[in-house]
Amino acid sequence: MTIHIEALQFDVIIGLLDFEREKQQRVIVDLEASYDYKDGQFIDYADITLLIENDLKLNKYELLEEALLGIKVQLFLTYPKINTLHLKITKPHILKQCEVAMSHNWVFEENK
Repeated sequence: MTIHIEALQFDVIIGLLDFEREKQQRVIVDLEASYDYKDGQFIDYADITLLIENDLKLNKYELLEEALLGIKVQLFLTYPKINTLHLKITKPHILKQCEVAMSHNWVFEENK
């Protein structure tokens, strides 16, 4: 099974620049995670959204790279049956002329 969470939006402190450390900015998180569904054991997508939001708000990452890795660790520790994970974090308002984003894909071989 694959969970898709698209356009999860909230405000958070994230970034290196002084103004990014002082005022929250909007982020958009997209996630795709696959796992083996067996015996009614499922991963609750509502819990995943809370985990992501809480992690970003608590850690106030400076880099999107750090944020992606931090969320990945929390998700894998909480849901070790995840086989693959794609995460994307977008900062839609940091530049006037575009949206910027960072993403990464992971395959957890030990779960196969």
